[in-house]
Amino acid sequence: MRYAIQAEGLVKHYGETKALDGVDLAVPPGRLLGVLGPNGAGKTTAVRILATLLSPDAGSASVLGFDVLRQAHQVRSLIGLTGQYAAVDEMLTGVENLVMIGRLLGLSRSESRQRAKALLERFDLADAGGRATKTYSGGMRRRLDLAASLVGRPQVLFLDEPTTGLDPRSRTELWGVVRGLMADGVTVLLTTQYLEEADQLADDIVVFDHGRVIASGTSDELKATTGAQVLEVRPLDAQQLELVAKVVTDVIDEEPELSGGKVTAAVYDPAVVPAVVRRLDDLGVVASELTLRKSSLDEVFLSLTGHRAEEPADQEEVLV
Repeated sequence: MRYAIQAEGLVKHYGETKALDGVDLAVPPGRLLGVLGPNGAGKTTAVRILATLLSPDAGSASVLGFDVLRQAHQVRSLIGLTGQYAAVDEMLTGVENLVMIGRLLGLSRSESRQRAKALLERFDLADAGGRATKTYSGGMRRRLDLAASLVGRPQVLFLDEPTTGLDPRSRTELWGVVRGLMADGVTVLLTTQYLEEADQLADDIVVFDHGRVIASGTSDELKATTGAQVLEVRPLDAQQLELVAKVVTDVIDEEPELSGGKVTAAVYDPAVVPAVVRRLDDLGVVASELTLRKSSLDEVFLSLTGHRAEEPADQEEVLV
């Protein structure tokens, strides 16, 4: 099978820091691979190597069959890249930013203007196209930045934490844009710290930690790796939260988590649920919420690494 993105044994060091430690990746054409991991896990380093911006110390990588080292020019003609921070010129208008990029890519002036107009309409920026981008909101800048990466009609798109710093509404809007690209057949590699983002968008997911891929699969496959479901109980009377926690502890023989006015615990045997219900009923405790659900990706990540994806890594991230 010919992969749109493929990497084997990628290694990269920054001094004593091993940013990548033998990373393998394989993305079939037209799919979105979500790369999860905390700051310092190596996500950005992997993207920079695949986008021909860095050379690996060991290993190999290719995009649409072209080697990222020996055939970097061909790779660059086929890809788009959106980094963690908007790279548009704030003094130029939206139209001027896109036209400039079109001209740099070798399009004629008329072709550049036509492409800019089409992209601004697609990203719901047509009304703001004549304004300086310094007047844009954060979400508008990110959409313009993504539009800029599409001027050359890339077949493969690298999105390196594209929704960092966006409010929930802007993030959801950008998700809609990414779904549209996937519908057009664009292959996407998306790095993110937001577990919900990967859950919403990714066909396949790999989890990075300390420069290694520690797990891979679909969202459902990763959720099944914990072997547990999650019990959540919220008492109608908030003052009974500690009592509910004691009941759950007695039944599952493990300390649950108390947060947000509810008790949460990993459950390996669904039969414990009726046991918890009976004990709460005997004690006269009324639950306003009692659910048994699959583990979330956040809980999977915590199980795999011992820390949550959004927590900062021990080492400072500069380029990794």
